[in-house]
Amino acid sequence: MKAIQKELGRKEDRGNEIDELRKKIEDSRMPREVEEKAVQELKRLEAMPPMSAEATVSRNYLDWLIAVPWHKRSREARDLVRAERILNEDHYGLKKIKDRILEFLAVRTLVRKPRSTILTLTGPPGVGKTSLAKSIARATNRKFVRLSLGGVRDEAEIRGHRRTYIGAFPGQLIQMMKKAGTLNPVFLLDEVDKMSMDFRGDPSAALLEVLDPEQNHTFLDHYLDVEYDLSHVMFICTANVLHTVPQALRDRMEVLQLAGYTELEKIEIAKRFLLQKTLKATGLTDKNITFTDDAYETIIRRYTREAGVRNLEREIASICRKAARKVVTAGKSFSETIASEQITEYLGVPKYRPMLAEQQNEVGIATGLAWTEAGGELLVTEATLMPGKGQLTLTGKLGDVMQESAQAAMSYVRTKAEEFGIPKQFNRRTDVHVHVPEGAIPKDGPSAGITITTALVSALAGIPTRREVAMTGEITLRGKVLPIGGVKDKVLAAHRAGLKTIILPKDNEKDLAEIPKDVLDTLDLYMVDGMDEVLRIALSEPMRPNLPEDGESVTIKPAEGRITH
Repeated sequence: MKAIQKELGRKEDRGNEIDELRKKIEDSRMPREVEEKAVQELKRLEAMPPMSAEATVSRNYLDWLIAVPWHKRSREARDLVRAERILNEDHYGLKKIKDRILEFLAVRTLVRKPRSTILTLTGPPGVGKTSLAKSIARATNRKFVRLSLGGVRDEAEIRGHRRTYIGAFPGQLIQMMKKAGTLNPVFLLDEVDKMSMDFRGDPSAALLEVLDPEQNHTFLDHYLDVEYDLSHVMFICTANVLHTVPQALRDRMEVLQLAGYTELEKIEIAKRFLLQKTLKATGLTDKNITFTDDAYETIIRRYTREAGVRNLEREIASICRKAARKVVTAGKSFSETIASEQITEYLGVPKYRPMLAEQQNEVGIATGLAWTEAGGELLVTEATLMPGKGQLTLTGKLGDVMQESAQAAMSYVRTKAEEFGIPKQFNRRTDVHVHVPEGAIPKDGPSAGITITTALVSALAGIPTRREVAMTGEITLRGKVLPIGGVKDKVLAAHRAGLKTIILPKDNEKDLAEIPKDVLDTLDLYMVDGMDEVLRIALSEPMRPNLPEDGESVTIKPAEGRITH
């Protein structure tokens, strides 16, 4: 048999393959336990018939064990000056995020093996979360790998399939580690808030071990069936919202919020990054087309009301494509400066009009501030009265929380009717209708209480509200104003719309540190504790309380809590 196999060349090839695998196992510098398992699997492979299905499974398993990086790592750049320069080259603004990355690098310089870091960048689409992760990899001189978790609903995508299944594979984490080829890449887990679950398991629960610095040095993939050290990896997660991420997983993350850009920041980003990128994509040069600051401002205000800069880039690209057509027709010497007046000619009718251009102080209207996945938004609330029997109607596709806020607002107004100059028995003779326009869009959340209350008091007392005031906060039955979330997004939304006076809950004063100083300087912020303060600021005239029976007047204190910068 040996002679026949030698003549056929089988034994020799088989021996070469086994020897090659043995050499690769030695060269891979695996941990001792893993190497023992690999050698044991190699002995089993040697004893199997070469063409059997079991031999293919064993060979694939050994290939994966050898291919995964066990000791090779990138040489990290720890030069803080260089890292800061790279981050500033790639992104404008985002000071807090950049500071956190530089702090991380400083710790890496002082400590030989610090705990693994799990940063989570959350914010609206288009603010630069994914590109920021790439910049971190470039600043630290590490390999960059990205895994999108959007729509993943199978636990095996994270942990891998067991080898008992035909066509089994390691999980995406191990596959990406093989792709990186090093032990310490920057690993981006994109869209971590868009995972789902079904009967096959919960991938977010499988991520608990991956993102826990206390456990991920012994990550167990079902396919490899040996412990793998993920503690050298820098994990960065991105998400639009955090409320869809399970609490246990959120607990393992260090969350950094990217709220969106101010108008000045968008103009700088357009000048430094977007225009250069678009000119390159459309084959133009700086000599063919230039933009004035007014032109950028017009595009931002009239065509792209958003937190990020994706639509801004699309509108600039649209103008550049039209300019490219003129260059081809008129010759490469064609040159044009785009000013504010020419934007309509290039982009057509504006998509948005200035929010306050035609508004006046009106009765029964209050401007609220809402938070969405795409950033902050204005939410106008209307209240109107009709003869009836005291029925409260709520429309505008409001969720349960907002409906309960409206009920609480109504109860508060009824208890304080005399103070507000409202007939005490109004609820027996008057129906009240509260409507939040854009009725097709579902709205919910615990921050519309003071807006609904202001609209109700304005309608019932017949006092107009001030058109330049925006507000956000939740109300209790006693008239206390409770803190809310998303302050930076909401303030930036008011700033984009040209609103100058904003009412916020007193307990949210700590959140003002995150808002850029150039925005704060243009605003009048009122930090309030109670609903009476809100009404004094929001209503255009003082309330005329119903006088008590003994003839004494009710004193109304001046508004407090104003913050000026």
